[in-house]
Amino acid sequence: MSLSIVIPVYRGANTIGQVVAELSALRPEGGLEIILVNDGSPDNSGDVCRGLLPAANVPITYIEHARNYGEHNAVMTGLRRASGDYVITMDDDLQNPPEEVVRIYDHARAGNWDVVYTRYAEKKHALWRNIGSRFANAVADRLLDKPKGLYLSSFRCMSRLVGESVTKYTGPYPYVDGLIMQVTQRIDSIEVRHLPRIEGRSNYNLTRLVRLWLNLATSFSLVPLRFATFLGLGMSFLGAIGAVATITEALISRSTPSGYAATMVVILLVGGAQSMILGVLGEYVGRTFLSANGKPQGTVRTVLRSEDPA
Repeated sequence: MSLSIVIPVYRGANTIGQVVAELSALRPEGGLEIILVNDGSPDNSGDVCRGLLPAANVPITYIEHARNYGEHNAVMTGLRRASGDYVITMDDDLQNPPEEVVRIYDHARAGNWDVVYTRYAEKKHALWRNIGSRFANAVADRLLDKPKGLYLSSFRCMSRLVGESVTKYTGPYPYVDGLIMQVTQRIDSIEVRHLPRIEGRSNYNLTRLVRLWLNLATSFSLVPLRFATFLGLGMSFLGAIGAVATITEALISRSTPSGYAATMVVILLVGGAQSMILGVLGEYVGRTFLSANGKPQGTVRTVLRSEDPA
């Protein structure tokens, strides 16, 4: 196959059938295959996906995780099963229009791009989710070696070279876009439509967004550690100035300097900075500990293919 389409499935029982039907009607040059990764979905998404296999008119691979590991972990599992010259990753909720797939694929081939991201003229997400996405992209501009202003979308196309390089990472906290930036800078973007959700709400809540941001910040950059170092140096410098000022005042006035409020402010400021520095160090140490102890990136329970008798 020339094109593989990887779709993480989580609470997608009511939409994944339509997504697969619309993708199956596409006719990209070289043909396509569809890879569905059920990331421990608590609804009956698994039954729906299995039901799609017998009547499939394009090759479909169904993979089931033993539990929920997260979107990026599911994408990594799907990439390892992809056989196409190009791979497109997309969501299961129909907000990524399936008819845009061929246009993205053709754009990647025509420009010989390693990766093509999509960008949206208008995102049909809730306001807080859009703000979170903008914040994550602003952080990525400073932490990742990526083209300035490039929007990191989960609706992306990558070449086999990039897909195979990305999947060499076996740590428990993958961030696909961070891995991509370590592989190539031959990256472009294309504007596509973004549709409103047909039903339900986003699977990303505030906790999941914070975890994603931590993966971005601590797995592929030393900037937080360097920031903590400079913050510590800055607080030490301010502390030295304060100490000199206090000693000077005591020597000149020959009395114990007053200023309980100022003292408490300094203590709280320094204590807060130290706590933040320890938190950053703890995040790095904890992730290193879990990686060294072999926390799995994803455990596959089942793999079914549309051509299999099962």
